Amino acid sequence: MKLLDVVALTENLPDFNLHKGQVGTIIEVYEPDVFEVEFVDLQGKTYALETLRVNQVMQLHYQPLSQTA
Repeated sequence: MKLLDVVALTENLPDFNLHKGQVGTIIEVYEPDVFEVEFVDLQGKTYALETLRVNQVMQLHYQPLSQTA
């Protein structure tokens, strides 16, 4: 995963009021498996900004993936 990838949570994070399936954008990559993810509502207002590990999110794809992906 890389900067500006769209991701979804793969687990509930009740301490942050975030739930599995919520969608965010990677806005910083700290390590290959640690990201700052911003969650924004439909009005464009940030409602959460959390540092997450690769196992807590999955990258979303909006087009077919190549055979090598």
